[in-house]
Parts: sequence; structure tokens; C-alpha cells
Amino acid sequence: MSRVYNFSAGPAVLPEEVLKEAAEEMLDYRGTGMSVMEMSHRSKAYDTIIKEAEADLRELMQIPDTYRVLFLQGGASQQFAMIPMNLMKNKKADYIVTGQWAKKAYQEACLYGQANKIASSEDKTFSYIPDCSDLPVSEDADYVYICENNTIYGTKFKELPNTKGKTLVADVSSCFLSEPVDVTKYGVIYGGVQKNIGPAGVVIVIIREDLITEDVLPGTPTMLKYKTHADADSLYNTPPAYGIYICGKVFKWLKKMGGLAAMKERNEKKAKILYDYLDESKLFRGTVEKKDRSLMNVPFVTGSDELDAKFVKEAKEAGLENLKGHRSVGGMRASIYNAMPIEGVEALVAFMRKFEEENR
Repeated sequence: MSRVYNFSAGPAVLPEEVLKEAAEEMLDYRGTGMSVMEMSHRSKAYDTIIKEAEADLRELMQIPDTYRVLFLQGGASQQFAMIPMNLMKNKKADYIVTGQWAKKAYQEACLYGQANKIASSEDKTFSYIPDCSDLPVSEDADYVYICENNTIYGTKFKELPNTKGKTLVADVSSCFLSEPVDVTKYGVIYGGVQKNIGPAGVVIVIIREDLITEDVLPGTPTMLKYKTHADADSLYNTPPAYGIYICGKVFKWLKKMGGLAAMKERNEKKAKILYDYLDESKLFRGTVEKKDRSLMNVPFVTGSDELDAKFVKEAKEAGLENLKGHRSVGGMRASIYNAMPIEGVEALVAFMRKFEEENR
């Protein structure tokens, strides 16, 4: 069985050489006589794995010493509660709602204090990013929250919002490590790894030191305090050890590929192939305003539910997997994360051309 081109939004495609290396080490990790899956997280071998993973991530993102890197569990969705529990000192936060995940984060924050929706693109099915240059940021807001790349709707903040001096918190799950980033512009930058970095089960939180305090909302569970995990170097309890090990391998792969500037160039090239075709096609069209298009997630439609379903079915038969759009929007979506080779995008466009000729 040859490998398919997997356009899934997550869990998603991983670099083939990372999978091969993990396979080689599956039964015996570097002479330990055991798999990383079986290894104590307190062992010397594992200590090296997690420390190296953090060091490589710091190097890739140029993370300053004033920020902590935490490898946590519960996915990005658990952060929807952890963020207000840890950061809502004034019980007030501002949310920019540009998709389903930002909306869920906003709804969760409403449980802990006053969450204000200061901008939204829900009026046009989240098909654009609102102008965030002069928003009504609350005087006493503890933070301003965004989801930087919207997996379902295929939009991306090309410019960060003007938070008027307030701490910016960003969910970067689906654009993590896809391009260079200035970490100092954020108070918290976090994401689930199952889209661009590793297997499901790990969430990485990069948080500025001064935001990690004992002063959290009353009733915050020990496991949901950033301080608990920061003080224990992400080893307060058993971490998602194998997932972190794979993330570490992906970091090394990214360094080998030339780092984040090289990835951005590669991702722009891949996305251009697909968007250029969508812009000229008479059958398919993209659903996002051009200026806000994501490099990672590309939603498109034919305008007919019947044809959409036919396309997804025939694409699967041609070895192009997981192209069905999210259930909330329908249509198709191609997620073309870091590990998707350019050949995969070329194969998709060739198939789309053929489909268009046959179904015009």
C-alpha cells in the first residue's frame, strides 16, 4: 500500500522521514532496549528528549528567555478555560471572534468573567478577518484573544490586532511553525500540535513569565494552573511522552529544512498553486476574501452539494484523502500543512482540472 496525499485538517500529515525514524526506534530507542512509549518520563533518556525538544523549539521560534515553554495535555480546547482561569485578574477580557474555535473560547471565557466580543466576522460566515487597527479595547481588559489561523474557514490574521497595550493571547494551532513569528508581540501563544507538528494529545503553550502567578481565579484546579506546570518543567504528572518525542523529531526536521523562513517560502509556493487554480477555475471557487487567505487551510466549493460529494468521493479513489469540508460549512477543504509535499498540491490541482473538464 503506497501512502496517500492526506489533506486532513488534523490529525494531519507528518513528515515521512520522521515517521520512518520513529518506526526504526519503535522497539529500541537508542540502545535503551525499550520504546519511548514504555519509558519512564523521569528517566535520563526521556529527560534528554523533552529538553532537546524545548531547546529546538526555542531556536526555531527565537523564543526569549522571558517566556516559558510548556508541553501540556487537553488540546487547545482546554486552554479556552485555562486562559481565563489564570489571566482574568480583573474578570474582563476582549475576544475577536473569527471562527468556530474563537467563538468556543469566547463562550468558555463567559463562564469566568465578562468576555467582550469586540470584533467578529460571523456576519459573512467567517469568510474574512475584520479590521483590527482600532477596536474598542476595554480599559481594564486582562487580555485580547484571537485565533490566528481559522482551520475551518481558511482565514488568517496577516497583521496582529492593535491591542492598545493589552496582552495578546493567540491560538495558533493550525499555523504553528508555518512561518517566522515575533513571540514578544504575544503574552501567550499556544496550539494543539496535531495539525502541523505531531500526533494528537499535546498542546504547546508559550507564555511570558510575568503571566505565570499564584494569583488565579478561586477554584482553579491544580492541573489547570500554568504555575504548576512551569515549576515542574512540564513534568508535574506524566506528560504525553510519546507525542512530545515526535514533536521533537519534527522540530529537528524543520531545522534541517532551513527553519521557519524557508517553511514560509515553501508554504507560500504550495498555496499559490492551489489559489491560482481556484481563481481561474470556472467550476471551483475559494470561499475566503483574498487578502485574508490562509496558507494552511484552503476551503473551496463547486456551488453544488451533489458535485462536491462526487468530487470528494472520486478524489479519495485517486489517493487524495480527507478533502471533505468541515461539517459546519460543507464543500471541500485542503489542509496543506508543513509536511504536505508540493507534489501533493500539484496532484490535487491536476485532479481538479480533470474533474472540471469532465463535469462542466
